[in-house]
Amino acid sequence: MPDYLLENQSTERLLFRKIRPSDFDAWLPFYHDPKSTEFWEGLPLDPVEACKNQFGRIFERYEEGSGGMNALILKETGQLVGICGLLVQTVDEIEELEIGYSVLPKFWQQGFAIEAAQKCKTFAFANNFVTSLISIIHVDNIPSQKVALKNGMFLDKTTTYKDNPVHIFRVDQG
Repeated sequence: MPDYLLENQSTERLLFRKIRPSDFDAWLPFYHDPKSTEFWEGLPLDPVEACKNQFGRIFERYEEGSGGMNALILKETGQLVGICGLLVQTVDEIEELEIGYSVLPKFWQQGFAIEAAQKCKTFAFANNFVTSLISIIHVDNIPSQKVALKNGMFLDKTTTYKDNPVHIFRVDQG
């Protein structure tokens, strides 16, 4: 299986690296802001528990080789601004490669999600991992949908994923 991690990749403002256990405290504010998770059902209500679950899954993916989130580090300050990566997902019984992204609330509306998502797209296509990529986005999550559209994606279908109504945005290698 290819190595889907963007370790040591960079964009104009961001460095990509593997997430470390020591990133936990820097990522925890994501779960303390109710807006971060308002669209996703089934997450633990306790922010620490939700963060532990996510970190557990991230490290599990690293071990499985099923892709994974990368820490997005602001070159200028060394701060963690978000996480983004290529994830092997099964949607409607079809295995797909997803561009997933989340940004800490204090860094919203600064273009970090699109910058990171575009890098994931170019990296995946440059390495010929797949001929199309998806992003799984809750039907009510307009900010994430805007990122997908800016990343050249189109609304492919609406379905249910992990008990949530989602839009599947897709971009084809072109």
